[in-house]
Amino acid sequence: MLDLASTSRRGFVASLAAGVTGMLGVPRSKMAMEWCSPVSRATPGPHPDPRPDVDASNVLTTEQLERYSHVIDLYDGIRAIPHIADGIRCKCGCADLPDYRSLLTCFEGGGMARTCQICQTEGRVVVRLHKAGRTLDQIRAAIDARFGNG
Repeated sequence: MLDLASTSRRGFVASLAAGVTGMLGVPRSKMAMEWCSPVSRATPGPHPDPRPDVDASNVLTTEQLERYSHVIDLYDGIRAIPHIADGIRCKCGCADLPDYRSLLTCFEGGGMARTCQICQTEGRVVVRLHKAGRTLDQIRAAIDARFGNG
């Protein structure tokens, strides 16, 4: 039973979402891929080392984003810098999901950057800072300063 007197609004929303997904029979990891909230924060961990052979072949295309036209430019930006996005840890909770690798993962296949404001904002910061000539280490430091190191 949820103790409403001692539960924060965020805790209540997280409990409500977990209950609704349970009633609908939606697996918790599936729900995390469809809905992202500041309630679900990533566990602390280091940024991953980018893979030397990484490419953007799995980043969703414009055609695949037809229902999400507001993020097409962002996906184009990430597609141009997979070697940078692959070296950034997502801060929304993605890092705790199976098959997660890096921020790049959020923009691939079933990744949640289509709807997650945290993934999107983090991606926009990464793209903007890369265009401004920042190094991967400088971008990581900016991400940690903005989103926390955990």
